[in-house]
Amino acid sequence: MIGPVSGDGAAAGADALSRFLPRLAQWAMRPWRLVRGAWRRSIQLRVITATLALSLVVVSLLGVTLSRQITDGLLQAHADAAVADAAAGVDSAQRTLAVSDRPPDELRQTLTSIVETLAASGNTSAASDPLYEIVVLGGEGARTYRSAVSPLSVPDALRERVADEERIFRTYTSMRYLDGREVPGLAVGGQITDPYGGDYELYYLFPLTEQQQTIDLVLTALATAGVLLIVLLCALAWLVARQVVTPVRLAARIAERFSAGNLAERMAVRGRDDLARLAMSFNQMAASLQHQIGQLEDLSRMQQQFVSDVSHELRTPLTTVRMAADVLYESRGQFDPITERSVELLQAQLDRFEALLTDLLEISRFDAGAAALNSERYDVRDVVHKVVDAATPLAVEKGSELVVDVPVEPAMAEIDARRIERIVRNLVVNAVEHGEGHDVRVTVAADDHAVAVTVRDHGVGLKPGESSLVFHRFWRADPARARTTGGTGLGLSIALEDARLHGGWLQVWGEPGEGSQFRLTVPRLAGDDLRSSPLALVPEDVRDGGLVDASAIGAPYRRIVPAESDSPVTSAAPPEVEPAPAAPSASASAEEVGRHA
Repeated sequence: MIGPVSGDGAAAGADALSRFLPRLAQWAMRPWRLVRGAWRRSIQLRVITATLALSLVVVSLLGVTLSRQITDGLLQAHADAAVADAAAGVDSAQRTLAVSDRPPDELRQTLTSIVETLAASGNTSAASDPLYEIVVLGGEGARTYRSAVSPLSVPDALRERVADEERIFRTYTSMRYLDGREVPGLAVGGQITDPYGGDYELYYLFPLTEQQQTIDLVLTALATAGVLLIVLLCALAWLVARQVVTPVRLAARIAERFSAGNLAERMAVRGRDDLARLAMSFNQMAASLQHQIGQLEDLSRMQQQFVSDVSHELRTPLTTVRMAADVLYESRGQFDPITERSVELLQAQLDRFEALLTDLLEISRFDAGAAALNSERYDVRDVVHKVVDAATPLAVEKGSELVVDVPVEPAMAEIDARRIERIVRNLVVNAVEHGEGHDVRVTVAADDHAVAVTVRDHGVGLKPGESSLVFHRFWRADPARARTTGGTGLGLSIALEDARLHGGWLQVWGEPGEGSQFRLTVPRLAGDDLRSSPLALVPEDVRDGGLVDASAIGAPYRRIVPAESDSPVTSAAPPEVEPAPAAPSASASAEEVGRHA
Protein backbone atom coordinates (compact mmCIF):
# COMPACT_ATOMS: atom_id res chain seq x y z
CA MET A 1 0.00 0.00 0.00
CA ILE A 2 2.93 2.37 0.56
CA GLY A 3 4.08 2.36 -3.09
CA PRO A 4 0.77 3.31 -4.73
CA VAL A 5 0.05 5.97 -2.15
CA SER A 6 3.46 7.52 -2.77
CA GLY A 7 2.92 7.46 -6.51
CA ASP A 8 -0.52 9.04 -6.18
CA GLY A 9 0.93 11.73 -3.94
CA ALA A 10 3.69 12.51 -6.44
CA ALA A 11 1.16 12.72 -9.29
CA ALA A 12 -1.08 14.97 -7.22
CA GLY A 13 1.88 17.17 -6.40
CA ALA A 14 2.86 17.38 -10.06
CA ASP A 15 -0.72 18.31 -11.00
CA ALA A 16 -0.83 20.98 -8.32
CA LEU A 17 2.51 22.34 -9.49
CA SER A 18 1.38 22.39 -13.11
CA ARG A 19 -1.72 24.38 -12.08
CA PHE A 20 0.25 26.71 -9.83
CA LEU A 21 3.04 27.62 -12.27
CA PRO A 22 0.77 29.31 -14.88
CA ARG A 23 -0.89 31.34 -12.12
CA LEU A 24 2.51 32.31 -10.75
CA ALA A 25 3.70 33.34 -14.21
CA GLN A 26 0.52 35.33 -14.76
CA TRP A 27 0.90 37.04 -11.38
CA ALA A 28 4.55 37.84 -12.12
CA MET A 29 3.66 39.31 -15.52
CA ARG A 30 0.85 41.49 -14.15
CA PRO A 31 3.09 44.47 -13.18
CA TRP A 32 4.74 44.33 -16.59
CA ARG A 33 1.32 44.33 -18.29
CA LEU A 34 0.24 47.32 -16.20
CA VAL A 35 3.41 49.22 -17.08
CA ARG A 36 3.13 48.30 -20.75
CA GLY A 37 -0.52 49.33 -20.83
CA ALA A 38 0.26 52.67 -19.19
CA TRP A 39 3.16 53.17 -21.63
CA ARG A 40 0.93 52.55 -24.64
CA ARG A 41 -1.95 54.71 -23.40
CA SER A 42 -0.11 57.78 -22.08
CA ILE A 43 1.89 60.12 -24.31
CA GLN A 44 2.77 62.12 -21.21
CA LEU A 45 4.38 59.07 -19.60
CA ARG A 46 6.40 58.35 -22.72
CA VAL A 47 7.62 61.96 -22.93
CA ILE A 48 8.62 62.05 -19.25
CA THR A 49 10.33 58.66 -19.51
CA ALA A 50 12.25 59.69 -22.62
CA THR A 51 13.26 62.96 -20.95
CA LEU A 52 14.37 61.09 -17.84
CA ALA A 53 16.43 58.61 -19.87
CA LEU A 54 18.12 61.31 -21.96
CA SER A 55 18.71 63.45 -18.88
CA LEU A 56 20.34 60.53 -17.11
CA VAL A 57 22.62 59.91 -20.07
CA VAL A 58 23.58 63.57 -20.47
CA VAL A 59 24.04 64.20 -16.73
CA SER A 60 26.03 60.98 -16.34
CA LEU A 61 28.37 61.84 -19.20
CA LEU A 62 28.73 65.41 -17.97
CA GLY A 63 29.33 64.28 -14.39
CA VAL A 64 31.92 61.68 -15.39
CA THR A 65 33.72 64.19 -17.61
CA LEU A 66 33.76 66.96 -15.00
CA SER A 67 34.73 64.66 -12.14
CA ARG A 68 37.54 63.16 -14.19
CA GLN A 69 38.86 66.58 -15.21
CA ILE A 70 38.67 67.94 -11.65
CA THR A 71 40.25 64.81 -10.18
CA ASP A 72 43.01 64.70 -12.77
CA GLY A 73 43.76 68.39 -12.35
CA LEU A 74 43.83 68.21 -8.57
CA LEU A 75 45.96 65.06 -8.42
CA GLN A 76 48.25 66.16 -11.23
CA ALA A 77 49.16 69.37 -9.41
CA HIS A 78 49.84 67.48 -6.21
CA ALA A 79 51.82 64.81 -8.08
CA ASP A 80 54.02 67.40 -9.78
CA ALA A 81 54.82 69.00 -6.42
CA ALA A 82 55.46 65.58 -4.87
CA VAL A 83 57.83 64.56 -7.66
CA ALA A 84 59.73 67.84 -7.26
CA ASP A 85 60.09 67.33 -3.50
CA ALA A 86 61.09 63.68 -3.96
CA ALA A 87 63.66 64.57 -6.64
CA ALA A 88 65.19 67.22 -4.41
CA GLY A 89 65.33 64.77 -1.51
CA VAL A 90 66.94 62.04 -3.62
CA ASP A 91 69.56 64.48 -4.90
CA SER A 92 70.28 65.72 -1.37
CA ALA A 93 70.60 62.18 -0.04
CA GLN A 94 72.89 61.21 -2.92
CA ARG A 95 75.18 64.19 -2.30
CA THR A 96 75.34 63.42 1.40
CA LEU A 97 76.29 59.79 0.71
CA ALA A 98 78.86 60.80 -1.91
CA VAL A 99 80.88 62.97 0.49
CA SER A 100 80.60 60.54 3.41
CA ASP A 101 83.95 59.03 4.54
CA ARG A 102 82.59 56.65 7.16
CA PRO A 103 83.46 52.96 6.94
CA PRO A 104 80.79 50.54 5.70
CA ASP A 105 79.83 49.34 9.18
CA GLU A 106 79.00 52.94 10.20
CA LEU A 107 77.17 53.80 6.97
CA ARG A 108 73.79 52.95 8.53
CA GLN A 109 74.15 55.90 10.88
CA THR A 110 74.67 58.17 7.89
CA LEU A 111 71.48 56.78 6.21
CA THR A 112 69.59 57.23 9.45
CA SER A 113 70.71 60.83 9.69
CA ILE A 114 69.75 61.50 6.05
CA VAL A 115 66.29 59.98 6.45
CA GLU A 116 65.61 61.80 9.72
CA THR A 117 66.61 65.07 8.07
CA LEU A 118 64.32 64.44 5.08
CA ALA A 119 61.44 63.30 7.28
CA ALA A 120 61.77 66.31 9.54
CA SER A 121 61.29 68.65 6.59
CA GLY A 122 57.86 67.03 5.99
CA ASN A 123 56.52 68.03 9.40
CA THR A 124 54.71 71.37 9.14
CA SER A 125 53.66 71.44 12.80
CA ALA A 126 53.48 69.17 15.77
CA ALA A 127 49.68 68.97 15.69
CA SER A 128 49.23 68.01 12.05
CA ASP A 129 50.16 64.83 10.21
CA PRO A 130 53.42 64.95 8.21
CA LEU A 131 53.24 65.86 4.55
CA TYR A 132 54.97 62.62 3.63
CA GLU A 133 56.62 59.53 5.05
CA ILE A 134 60.12 58.26 4.16
CA VAL A 135 60.96 54.63 3.45
CA VAL A 136 64.47 53.41 2.57
CA LEU A 137 64.85 49.89 1.18
CA GLY A 138 68.23 48.32 0.46
CA GLY A 139 70.09 45.10 0.02
CA GLU A 140 70.35 44.42 3.72
CA GLY A 141 66.54 44.41 4.02
CA ALA A 142 63.93 47.02 4.65
CA ARG A 143 64.44 49.81 7.12
CA THR A 144 61.45 52.03 7.94
CA TYR A 145 61.99 55.47 9.35
CA ARG A 146 59.02 57.39 10.71
CA SER A 147 57.65 54.12 12.06
CA ALA A 148 54.04 55.02 11.38
CA VAL A 149 54.05 53.50 7.83
CA SER A 150 54.77 49.97 6.63
CA PRO A 151 57.26 49.18 3.84
CA LEU A 152 54.43 47.16 2.20
CA SER A 153 52.95 50.50 1.15
CA VAL A 154 55.49 50.57 -1.68
CA PRO A 155 54.10 48.61 -4.68
CA ASP A 156 56.31 45.92 -6.18
CA ALA A 157 55.90 47.37 -9.67
CA LEU A 158 57.34 50.68 -8.49
CA ARG A 159 60.28 48.94 -6.83
CA GLU A 160 61.12 47.13 -10.06
CA ARG A 161 61.12 50.37 -12.03
CA VAL A 162 63.25 52.18 -9.45
CA ALA A 163 65.73 49.30 -9.24
CA ASP A 164 66.15 49.14 -13.04
CA GLU A 165 66.70 52.82 -13.84
CA GLU A 166 68.25 55.76 -12.05
CA ARG A 167 65.21 57.99 -12.47
CA ILE A 168 62.35 59.30 -10.37
CA PHE A 169 59.13 57.23 -10.68
CA ARG A 170 55.72 57.67 -9.11
CA THR A 171 52.50 55.71 -8.72
CA TYR A 172 49.32 55.78 -6.67
CA THR A 173 49.15 53.33 -3.80
CA SER A 174 47.46 52.61 -0.50
CA MET A 175 49.46 53.72 2.53
CA ARG A 176 49.32 51.16 5.34
CA TYR A 177 50.03 52.59 8.77
CA LEU A 178 51.21 50.43 11.60
CA ASP A 179 48.08 51.24 13.61
CA GLY A 180 45.96 49.54 10.90
CA ARG A 181 44.79 52.58 8.96
CA GLU A 182 44.84 52.63 5.17
CA VAL A 183 44.63 55.87 3.23
CA PRO A 184 45.14 56.60 -0.46
CA GLY A 185 48.60 57.89 -1.21
CA LEU A 186 51.20 58.73 -3.81
CA ALA A 187 54.51 56.86 -3.82
CA VAL A 188 57.52 58.60 -5.42
CA GLY A 189 60.92 56.94 -5.41
CA GLY A 190 64.40 57.05 -6.77
CA GLN A 191 67.72 55.21 -6.49
CA ILE A 192 70.72 56.34 -4.37
CA THR A 193 74.19 54.80 -4.20
CA ASP A 194 76.72 54.83 -1.31
CA PRO A 195 80.50 55.37 -1.84
CA TYR A 196 81.10 51.61 -1.68
CA GLY A 197 78.72 50.77 -4.58
CA GLY A 198 75.72 49.75 -2.48
CA ASP A 199 72.28 50.59 -4.03
CA TYR A 200 69.37 51.84 -1.97
CA GLU A 201 65.76 52.84 -2.81
CA LEU A 202 64.46 56.07 -1.33
CA TYR A 203 60.65 56.49 -1.37
CA TYR A 204 58.45 59.43 -0.49
CA LEU A 205 54.90 58.41 0.50
CA PHE A 206 52.48 61.36 0.28
CA PRO A 207 49.03 60.79 1.88
CA LEU A 208 46.14 61.98 -0.31
CA THR A 209 43.57 62.29 2.44
CA GLU A 210 42.83 65.95 1.83
CA GLN A 211 42.70 65.47 -1.90
CA GLN A 212 40.33 62.51 -1.47
CA GLN A 213 38.07 64.60 0.74
CA THR A 214 38.09 67.36 -1.85
CA ILE A 215 37.27 64.90 -4.63
CA ASP A 216 34.45 63.37 -2.54
CA LEU A 217 33.04 66.83 -1.92
CA VAL A 218 33.19 67.63 -5.64
CA LEU A 219 31.53 64.31 -6.57
CA THR A 220 28.80 64.87 -3.99
CA ALA A 221 28.16 68.34 -5.35
CA LEU A 222 28.05 67.01 -8.92
CA ALA A 223 25.68 64.18 -7.95
CA THR A 224 23.39 66.59 -6.10
CA ALA A 225 23.39 69.01 -9.00
CA GLY A 226 22.75 66.15 -11.44
CA VAL A 227 19.77 64.85 -9.44
CA LEU A 228 18.31 68.34 -9.14
CA LEU A 229 18.84 68.90 -12.86
CA ILE A 230 17.11 65.61 -13.73
CA VAL A 231 14.18 66.44 -11.45
CA LEU A 232 13.94 69.89 -13.00
CA LEU A 233 14.04 68.50 -16.53
CA CYS A 234 11.37 65.90 -15.71
CA ALA A 235 9.20 68.60 -14.15
CA LEU A 236 9.61 70.75 -17.25
CA ALA A 237 8.83 67.76 -19.49
CA TRP A 238 5.72 66.97 -17.40
CA LEU A 239 4.57 70.58 -17.57
CA VAL A 240 5.13 70.86 -21.33
CA ALA A 241 3.57 67.46 -22.02
CA ARG A 242 0.60 68.33 -19.84
CA GLN A 243 0.05 71.60 -21.69
CA VAL A 244 0.08 69.70 -24.99
CA VAL A 245 -1.64 66.47 -23.98
CA THR A 246 -4.50 67.98 -21.98
CA PRO A 247 -6.13 69.64 -25.02
CA VAL A 248 -5.56 66.46 -27.03
CA ARG A 249 -7.27 64.37 -24.35
CA LEU A 250 -10.11 66.87 -24.20
CA ALA A 251 -10.44 66.67 -27.97
CA ALA A 252 -10.49 62.86 -27.77
CA ARG A 253 -13.24 62.88 -25.13
CA ILE A 254 -15.31 65.37 -27.11
CA ALA A 255 -14.77 63.33 -30.30
CA GLU A 256 -16.01 60.21 -28.46
CA ARG A 257 -19.12 62.06 -27.30
CA PHE A 258 -19.59 63.43 -30.81
CA SER A 259 -19.30 59.95 -32.32
CA ALA A 260 -21.79 58.67 -29.72
CA GLY A 261 -24.41 61.05 -31.09
CA ASN A 262 -23.92 64.22 -29.01
CA LEU A 263 -23.50 66.44 -32.05
CA ALA A 264 -23.56 69.67 -30.03
CA GLU A 265 -20.24 68.95 -28.29
CA ARG A 266 -17.53 71.56 -28.92
CA MET A 267 -14.02 72.31 -27.66
CA ALA A 268 -13.26 75.40 -25.59
CA VAL A 269 -11.03 77.88 -27.44
CA ARG A 270 -8.46 79.66 -25.26
CA GLY A 271 -5.79 81.97 -26.59
CA ARG A 272 -4.47 82.23 -30.12
CA ASP A 273 -1.76 79.57 -30.22
CA ASP A 274 -1.62 76.34 -32.21
CA LEU A 275 -3.83 74.51 -29.73
CA ALA A 276 -6.45 77.23 -30.04
CA ARG A 277 -6.30 76.86 -33.82
CA LEU A 278 -6.72 73.10 -33.38
CA ALA A 279 -9.79 73.68 -31.21
CA MET A 280 -11.26 76.12 -33.74
CA SER A 281 -10.63 73.69 -36.62
CA PHE A 282 -12.19 70.86 -34.60
CA ASN A 283 -15.27 72.96 -33.84
CA GLN A 284 -15.62 73.94 -37.48
CA MET A 285 -15.37 70.30 -38.52
CA ALA A 286 -17.92 69.30 -35.87
CA ALA A 287 -20.32 72.03 -37.02
CA SER A 288 -19.95 70.93 -40.64
CA LEU A 289 -20.49 67.28 -39.74
CA GLN A 290 -23.49 68.17 -37.59
CA HIS A 291 -25.03 70.07 -40.48
CA GLN A 292 -24.39 67.27 -42.96
CA ILE A 293 -25.59 64.59 -40.54
CA GLY A 294 -28.74 66.62 -39.95
CA GLN A 295 -29.34 66.82 -43.67
CA LEU A 296 -28.78 63.10 -44.06
CA GLU A 297 -31.10 62.34 -41.15
CA ASP A 298 -33.80 64.53 -42.66
CA LEU A 299 -33.32 62.84 -46.02
CA SER A 300 -33.40 59.41 -44.39
CA ARG A 301 -36.58 60.26 -42.49
CA MET A 302 -38.17 61.52 -45.68
CA GLN A 303 -37.11 58.35 -47.49
CA GLN A 304 -38.39 56.12 -44.71
CA GLN A 305 -41.65 58.05 -44.55
CA PHE A 306 -42.00 57.82 -48.31
CA VAL A 307 -41.45 54.05 -48.32
CA SER A 308 -43.87 53.59 -45.44
CA ASP A 309 -46.52 55.81 -47.01
CA VAL A 310 -46.19 54.19 -50.41
CA SER A 311 -46.37 50.72 -48.89
CA HIS A 312 -49.50 51.60 -46.97
CA GLU A 313 -51.12 53.42 -49.87
CA LEU A 314 -50.49 50.48 -52.20
CA ARG A 315 -52.39 48.21 -49.86
CA THR A 316 -55.80 49.53 -50.98
CA PRO A 317 -55.36 49.14 -54.77
CA LEU A 318 -53.56 45.85 -54.20
CA THR A 319 -56.55 44.54 -52.25
CA THR A 320 -58.89 45.53 -55.07
CA VAL A 321 -56.66 43.99 -57.71
CA ARG A 322 -56.26 40.88 -55.54
CA MET A 323 -60.05 40.43 -55.33
CA ALA A 324 -60.43 40.77 -59.08
CA ALA A 325 -57.49 38.46 -59.73
CA ASP A 326 -58.92 35.83 -57.36
CA VAL A 327 -62.21 35.87 -59.28
CA LEU A 328 -60.36 35.47 -62.56
CA TYR A 329 -58.11 32.78 -61.11
CA GLU A 330 -61.09 30.76 -59.86
CA SER A 331 -62.65 30.96 -63.32
CA ARG A 332 -59.46 30.30 -65.29
CA GLY A 333 -60.82 26.96 -66.57
CA GLN A 334 -63.42 28.79 -68.64
CA PHE A 335 -60.84 30.80 -70.59
CA ASP A 336 -58.79 29.90 -73.61
CA PRO A 337 -55.21 28.62 -72.93
CA ILE A 338 -53.52 32.00 -73.52
CA THR A 339 -55.88 33.86 -71.19
CA GLU A 340 -55.65 31.10 -68.60
CA ARG A 341 -51.84 31.35 -68.59
CA SER A 342 -52.08 35.12 -68.26
CA VAL A 343 -54.36 34.76 -65.22
CA GLU A 344 -51.92 32.34 -63.59
CA LEU A 345 -49.01 34.75 -64.17
CA LEU A 346 -51.07 37.60 -62.76
CA GLN A 347 -51.84 35.59 -59.62
CA ALA A 348 -48.16 34.65 -59.11
CA GLN A 349 -46.92 38.21 -59.56
CA LEU A 350 -49.60 39.53 -57.20
CA ASP A 351 -48.35 37.07 -54.57
CA ARG A 352 -44.82 38.33 -55.08
CA PHE A 353 -45.96 41.97 -55.03
CA GLU A 354 -47.79 41.39 -51.76
CA ALA A 355 -44.73 39.75 -50.25
CA LEU A 356 -42.62 42.71 -51.40
CA LEU A 357 -45.00 45.18 -49.74
CA THR A 358 -44.89 43.15 -46.54
CA ASP A 359 -41.09 43.18 -46.53
CA LEU A 360 -41.02 46.91 -47.27
CA LEU A 361 -43.30 47.58 -44.33
CA GLU A 362 -41.07 45.44 -42.11
CA ILE A 363 -37.96 47.29 -43.30
CA SER A 364 -39.67 50.64 -42.63
CA ARG A 365 -40.39 49.52 -39.06
CA PHE A 366 -36.71 48.70 -38.56
CA ASP A 367 -35.65 52.02 -40.07
CA ALA A 368 -38.03 53.91 -37.83
CA GLY A 369 -36.89 51.98 -34.74
CA ALA A 370 -40.41 50.70 -34.15
CA ALA A 371 -39.63 46.99 -34.35
CA ALA A 372 -40.43 45.21 -31.08
CA LEU A 373 -39.05 41.93 -29.77
CA ASN A 374 -41.48 39.52 -28.13
CA SER A 375 -39.07 37.21 -26.32
CA GLU A 376 -39.96 33.97 -24.65
CA ARG A 377 -38.08 30.78 -23.86
CA TYR A 378 -38.12 28.56 -26.91
CA ASP A 379 -36.30 25.51 -28.19
CA VAL A 380 -34.37 26.54 -31.30
CA ARG A 381 -34.43 22.92 -32.50
CA ASP A 382 -38.21 23.15 -32.95
CA VAL A 383 -37.81 26.28 -35.07
CA VAL A 384 -35.24 24.56 -37.29
CA HIS A 385 -37.39 21.43 -37.74
CA LYS A 386 -40.40 23.56 -38.65
CA VAL A 387 -38.43 25.47 -41.29
CA VAL A 388 -36.87 22.29 -42.72
CA ASP A 389 -40.25 20.60 -43.01
CA ALA A 390 -41.64 23.60 -44.90
CA ALA A 391 -38.60 23.80 -47.23
CA THR A 392 -38.43 20.09 -48.01
CA PRO A 393 -40.70 20.27 -51.12
CA LEU A 394 -38.52 23.04 -52.58
CA ALA A 395 -35.37 21.00 -51.85
CA VAL A 396 -36.88 17.98 -53.58
CA GLU A 397 -37.74 20.13 -56.59
CA LYS A 398 -34.14 21.41 -56.72
CA GLY A 399 -32.65 17.94 -56.27
CA SER A 400 -31.12 18.78 -52.89
CA GLU A 401 -31.42 17.02 -49.56
CA LEU A 402 -31.78 18.88 -46.27
CA VAL A 403 -29.54 17.33 -43.60
CA VAL A 404 -30.32 18.40 -40.03
CA ASP A 405 -27.81 18.04 -37.20
CA VAL A 406 -29.24 19.04 -33.82
CA PRO A 407 -28.07 18.24 -30.29
CA VAL A 408 -29.87 15.77 -28.07
CA GLU A 409 -30.30 18.30 -25.28
CA PRO A 410 -32.77 21.18 -25.75
CA ALA A 411 -31.28 24.39 -27.16
CA MET A 412 -33.37 26.79 -25.11
CA ALA A 413 -33.05 30.56 -25.55
CA GLU A 414 -35.10 33.70 -24.95
CA ILE A 415 -36.05 34.56 -28.55
CA ASP A 416 -38.83 35.87 -30.71
CA ALA A 417 -39.71 32.58 -32.41
CA ARG A 418 -41.38 34.31 -35.38
CA ARG A 419 -38.30 36.36 -36.20
CA ILE A 420 -35.84 33.49 -35.67
CA GLU A 421 -38.00 31.30 -37.92
CA ARG A 422 -37.92 34.01 -40.57
CA ILE A 423 -34.10 34.20 -40.36
CA VAL A 424 -33.63 30.44 -40.66
CA ARG A 425 -36.20 30.19 -43.46
CA ASN A 426 -34.36 32.85 -45.47
CA LEU A 427 -31.03 31.09 -44.96
CA VAL A 428 -32.37 27.63 -45.84
CA VAL A 429 -34.30 28.80 -48.92
CA ASN A 430 -31.28 30.75 -50.21
CA ALA A 431 -29.03 27.73 -49.62
CA VAL A 432 -31.41 25.47 -51.57
CA GLU A 433 -31.72 27.97 -54.41
CA HIS A 434 -27.95 28.48 -54.73
CA GLY A 435 -26.92 24.95 -53.75
CA GLU A 436 -26.70 23.63 -57.33
CA GLY A 437 -28.51 20.43 -56.35
CA HIS A 438 -26.04 19.53 -53.55
CA ASP A 439 -26.99 18.69 -49.99
CA VAL A 440 -27.71 21.52 -47.55
CA ARG A 441 -26.69 20.93 -43.92
CA VAL A 442 -28.40 22.75 -41.05
CA THR A 443 -26.56 22.49 -37.72
CA VAL A 444 -27.65 23.59 -34.25
CA ALA A 445 -25.35 23.85 -31.23
CA ALA A 446 -25.52 25.51 -27.82
CA ASP A 447 -23.26 26.32 -24.89
CA ASP A 448 -23.79 28.07 -21.57
CA HIS A 449 -24.18 31.52 -23.11
CA ALA A 450 -25.34 31.22 -26.73
CA VAL A 451 -27.20 29.16 -29.31
CA ALA A 452 -25.98 28.99 -32.92
CA VAL A 453 -27.45 27.77 -36.21
CA THR A 454 -25.34 27.26 -39.35
CA VAL A 455 -26.65 26.64 -42.86
CA ARG A 456 -24.04 25.12 -45.18
CA ASP A 457 -24.40 24.74 -48.93
CA HIS A 458 -21.97 23.52 -51.60
CA GLY A 459 -23.05 25.77 -54.43
CA VAL A 460 -21.33 28.57 -56.29
CA GLY A 461 -20.09 30.23 -53.11
CA LEU A 462 -19.12 33.88 -52.74
CA LYS A 463 -16.39 35.81 -54.48
CA PRO A 464 -13.91 37.90 -52.46
CA GLY A 465 -15.70 40.99 -51.17
CA GLU A 466 -19.22 39.66 -51.71
CA SER A 467 -19.62 38.53 -48.11
CA SER A 468 -20.00 42.20 -47.13
CA LEU A 469 -22.70 42.73 -49.78
CA VAL A 470 -25.05 39.80 -49.30
CA PHE A 471 -27.02 41.68 -46.63
CA HIS A 472 -27.52 44.76 -48.80
CA ARG A 473 -31.04 45.37 -49.94
CA PHE A 474 -31.92 44.00 -53.39
CA TRP A 475 -28.35 42.74 -53.95
CA ARG A 476 -27.77 39.66 -56.13
CA ALA A 477 -24.58 37.63 -56.44
CA ASP A 478 -25.43 37.01 -60.10
CA PRO A 479 -27.67 39.72 -61.63
CA ALA A 480 -28.57 37.34 -64.45
CA ARG A 481 -29.99 34.75 -62.04
CA ALA A 482 -33.78 34.81 -61.82
CA ARG A 483 -35.56 34.67 -58.46
CA THR A 484 -37.17 31.30 -59.12
CA THR A 485 -38.43 31.03 -55.56
CA GLY A 486 -40.17 34.38 -55.68
CA GLY A 487 -37.80 36.22 -53.34
CA THR A 488 -38.06 39.97 -52.87
CA GLY A 489 -34.37 40.76 -52.38
CA LEU A 490 -34.99 41.96 -48.82
CA GLY A 491 -34.89 38.64 -46.98
CA LEU A 492 -31.28 38.77 -45.78
CA SER A 493 -31.56 42.46 -44.89
CA ILE A 494 -34.56 41.70 -42.70
CA ALA A 495 -32.75 38.66 -41.27
CA LEU A 496 -29.80 40.86 -40.32
CA GLU A 497 -32.08 43.34 -38.56
CA ASP A 498 -33.85 40.48 -36.75
CA ALA A 499 -30.48 39.18 -35.54
CA ARG A 500 -29.48 42.67 -34.37
CA LEU A 501 -32.77 43.01 -32.54
CA HIS A 502 -31.87 39.86 -30.56
CA GLY A 503 -28.39 41.23 -29.82
CA GLY A 504 -26.94 38.42 -31.93
CA TRP A 505 -24.61 37.91 -34.87
CA LEU A 506 -25.46 37.01 -38.45
CA GLN A 507 -22.25 36.14 -40.27
CA VAL A 508 -21.32 34.59 -43.60
CA TRP A 509 -18.34 32.77 -45.05
CA GLY A 510 -17.96 31.91 -48.70
CA GLU A 511 -15.40 30.88 -51.28
CA PRO A 512 -15.83 30.33 -55.01
CA GLY A 513 -16.38 26.65 -55.76
CA GLU A 514 -16.56 25.74 -52.06
CA GLY A 515 -20.06 27.02 -51.32
CA SER A 516 -20.98 29.23 -48.39
CA GLN A 517 -22.04 28.99 -44.77
CA PHE A 518 -24.23 31.38 -42.80
CA ARG A 519 -24.08 31.42 -39.01
CA LEU A 520 -26.72 32.83 -36.69
CA THR A 521 -25.73 33.26 -33.04
CA VAL A 522 -28.11 34.55 -30.35
CA PRO A 523 -27.62 34.81 -26.58
CA ARG A 524 -29.47 32.40 -24.36
CA LEU A 525 -30.69 35.28 -22.19
CA ALA A 526 -32.15 38.36 -23.85
CA GLY A 527 -29.90 41.38 -23.42
CA ASP A 528 -26.64 39.48 -22.84
CA ASP A 529 -23.53 40.41 -24.81
CA LEU A 530 -22.06 37.71 -27.01
CA ARG A 531 -18.36 36.85 -26.71
CA SER A 532 -18.16 33.61 -28.71
CA SER A 533 -20.23 31.22 -30.78
CA PRO A 534 -20.74 27.46 -30.20
CA LEU A 535 -20.15 26.82 -33.93
CA ALA A 536 -17.27 27.78 -36.17
CA LEU A 537 -17.92 30.17 -39.01
CA VAL A 538 -15.56 28.38 -41.39
CA PRO A 539 -16.76 24.83 -42.21
CA GLU A 540 -14.72 21.86 -41.00
CA ASP A 541 -14.31 20.38 -44.49
CA VAL A 542 -12.74 23.60 -45.76
CA ARG A 543 -10.62 24.34 -42.70
CA ASP A 544 -8.68 21.13 -43.31
CA GLY A 545 -7.40 22.65 -46.52
CA GLY A 546 -4.84 24.79 -44.76
CA LEU A 547 -6.89 27.87 -43.90
CA VAL A 548 -5.21 30.00 -41.29
CA ASP A 549 -5.43 33.42 -39.63
CA ALA A 550 -8.78 33.94 -37.98
CA SER A 551 -8.32 37.71 -38.22
CA ALA A 552 -9.85 37.68 -41.72
CA ILE A 553 -13.25 36.88 -40.22
CA GLY A 554 -13.61 40.31 -38.64
CA ALA A 555 -15.08 41.38 -35.32
CA PRO A 556 -18.61 41.07 -33.94
CA TYR A 557 -20.80 44.13 -33.93
CA ARG A 558 -22.91 45.66 -31.21
CA ARG A 559 -25.67 48.24 -31.32
CA ILE A 560 -24.91 51.32 -29.22
CA VAL A 561 -27.69 53.75 -28.32
CA PRO A 562 -26.35 56.93 -26.64
CA ALA A 563 -28.30 58.17 -23.64
CA GLU A 564 -28.26 61.81 -24.73
CA SER A 565 -28.77 61.25 -28.44
CA ASP A 566 -31.97 62.20 -30.21
CA SER A 567 -31.80 59.19 -32.49
CA PRO A 568 -30.21 55.77 -32.15
CA VAL A 569 -26.77 55.25 -33.62
CA THR A 570 -25.52 51.93 -34.86
CA SER A 571 -21.77 51.42 -34.78
CA ALA A 572 -19.43 48.56 -35.35
CA ALA A 573 -18.01 48.42 -31.83
CA PRO A 574 -16.45 45.02 -31.31
CA PRO A 575 -16.28 43.40 -27.90
CA GLU A 576 -13.53 40.97 -27.12
CA VAL A 577 -12.66 38.97 -30.21
CA GLU A 578 -14.31 35.58 -30.22
CA PRO A 579 -12.05 32.54 -30.37
CA ALA A 580 -12.68 31.59 -33.99
CA PRO A 581 -10.95 28.36 -34.95
CA ALA A 582 -9.65 29.37 -38.37
CA ALA A 583 -10.19 31.68 -41.30
CA PRO A 584 -10.15 31.45 -45.09
CA SER A 585 -7.20 31.98 -47.34
CA ALA A 586 -6.55 35.19 -49.27
CA SER A 587 -8.89 34.11 -52.06
CA ALA A 588 -11.73 33.34 -49.69
CA SER A 589 -14.31 35.86 -48.50
CA ALA A 590 -15.36 35.74 -44.87
CA GLU A 591 -16.68 38.69 -42.96
CA GLU A 592 -18.97 39.57 -40.09
CA VAL A 593 -21.60 42.13 -40.98
CA GLY A 594 -22.19 45.20 -38.83
CA ARG A 595 -23.53 47.53 -41.54
CA HIS A 596 -25.69 50.57 -40.85
CA ALA A 597 -29.23 49.96 -41.94
